[in-house]
Amino acid sequence: MTVNFTITASQIDRLDLTAVKTMIADELMAEMPNPPLIHFEIDYPLEPEDPRELSEIPEIRLWFVRLDVAYPWLIYHLDWSTEIARYTAMLVPHQFSRTEGIQYNPEALELFIMGKVFAVDAWLKQHQIAAQGKIQSMLQMLGYDLDEAFLNQLLD
Repeated sequence: MTVNFTITASQIDRLDLTAVKTMIADELMAEMPNPPLIHFEIDYPLEPEDPRELSEIPEIRLWFVRLDVAYPWLIYHLDWSTEIARYTAMLVPHQFSRTEGIQYNPEALELFIMGKVFAVDAWLKQHQIAAQGKIQSMLQMLGYDLDEAFLNQLLD
């Protein structure tokens, strides 16, 4: 099941996470350990001649930085088929290529990924959820592969 969550321009401009806090309390935690997946709808009007992607707009990126600081494990609950690349783009420096799509800064992506590994693992342990395979899958969705023995060492 997927929960569509709309973020408005007003919420973004005010860096308001109130609705997300409610959604996390009501939707995610109520359904532990198998909560619904999150899909963000970003309602942020742009001028027709503005060529930027949403992840290139500083106000939107700042809202996602605040969200990520408040809920560093939230990436675990995203609808990975549609959200993981965009969520990552909100937090990791990148460029767009018409031929190759999004190109993350490799060093920044590596730091982001390792931070997520530790944050998600701590959150899973806190909630007594065994999902190391899910962490490995998350890494692979981002084009990153860790040796299983090394990942085990990191998560011990």
